[in-house]
Amino acid sequence: MTTSTPDATHFQKHIAIVGGGAGGFFAAITAAEANPAASVTLYERSQHTLSKVKISGGGRCNVTHRCFDPAKLASHYPRGSRELHGAFHRWQPQDTIQWFAERGVTLKTEADGRMFPDTDDSQTIIDCFHTAADNAGVKLLKGVGLKNLTHHSSHFTLHLSSGAEIPADAICIATGSLKASPLTRALETLGHTIEPLAPSLFAFNVADKRTHGLSGLSVQNASVSLVASSLATASPRKSKSLAQTGPILITHRGFSGPAILRLSAWEARSLQEQNYHFDIVINWLGNQTESQVREQFAKLRKHKGRTFVRSKVFETIPRRLWERIVEATGISEDTPWSQLPKAIETSLIHELIAARYSVQGKTTNKDEFVTCGGVRLKEIDFKTMQSRNVPGLHFAGECLDIDGITGGFNFQAAWTAGRIAGLAMAEE
Repeated sequence: MTTSTPDATHFQKHIAIVGGGAGGFFAAITAAEANPAASVTLYERSQHTLSKVKISGGGRCNVTHRCFDPAKLASHYPRGSRELHGAFHRWQPQDTIQWFAERGVTLKTEADGRMFPDTDDSQTIIDCFHTAADNAGVKLLKGVGLKNLTHHSSHFTLHLSSGAEIPADAICIATGSLKASPLTRALETLGHTIEPLAPSLFAFNVADKRTHGLSGLSVQNASVSLVASSLATASPRKSKSLAQTGPILITHRGFSGPAILRLSAWEARSLQEQNYHFDIVINWLGNQTESQVREQFAKLRKHKGRTFVRSKVFETIPRRLWERIVEATGISEDTPWSQLPKAIETSLIHELIAARYSVQGKTTNKDEFVTCGGVRLKEIDFKTMQSRNVPGLHFAGECLDIDGITGGFNFQAAWTAGRIAGLAMAEE
């Protein structure tokens, strides 16, 4: 990749990509490979490209998710699922895997379906993109952002942070979140609606004596949901968004882990409306019911009546957490199962499968930071990722009102939109 400004008059067409992230690089590479005669320029306002790719997955880069059914894949997106269903028929994880394989990068699948480069190093993905962009003739301009955008009858003018004004025949906005973006007003001037922005994929701040000092402990198959009152101001939604099952991690600030992050994604706008002060209910036994737990306790009374209740019972619950749950119920250390009052047993079951915690704020989860909201999806043709209002204007990535749960889904949405936009711009 060179760092010089192209002479637009020398080329058949000038394609501009704004944003050197996942969607931007994929759109630029796709357009340049599909139309070698075009001038494809990638503008990145910072000095660093692919920054989210770099830190994703703890530095390993969660490239995609091994889910090859477009309908099932689309169900992992709190916003954008309907539109992505069709888009995934055009480009989905199977295509992503093959694309990287053709460029010498092999992806591996972990038990939960997440896919990483077999090197376990995000730099592998970054190097692949830079090499592919360079080979395709993409021109990269770092430290050059887009301040404004004007549309003319047959082309655009890019008003850059460098002061230059560059013509373009087609443009793809792939800037990531529009939070504090100077482009918001320009897009609205062009007739687009920006859906309200809200953080997604975040951990919950909880200060509770039941988990104090237990930082680092996790339960692999727990369930978490919002207390019904916390949904009072929320709009109707599918029931699947109300409870999430999976690993929950106790942190020094509260709770994190995939189940917590998924709940934060599905309820992103509702939780923002409540200023991140709400109550949750955790079932530490996943989907087990009261009758199932009571039956297990009856067996303990019968066969292990002399065993102390505080002794570890469930393999899935760490010993220290179990002891804290027993303590929170008011059971003394020397109480055996045979002497556990029925009323106290009921309280213990409640602490196991319906423990209520008050959340007082949020914390960004490591590398997981996603924004829901952005350009209204009804204004985009997902067959081309082109604006329905402005011909030649395309979009990819987080600037759209699309966001997925944790697990590689957000990158896959970026690859899919970038691919579709790149092909469309090359063929226009």
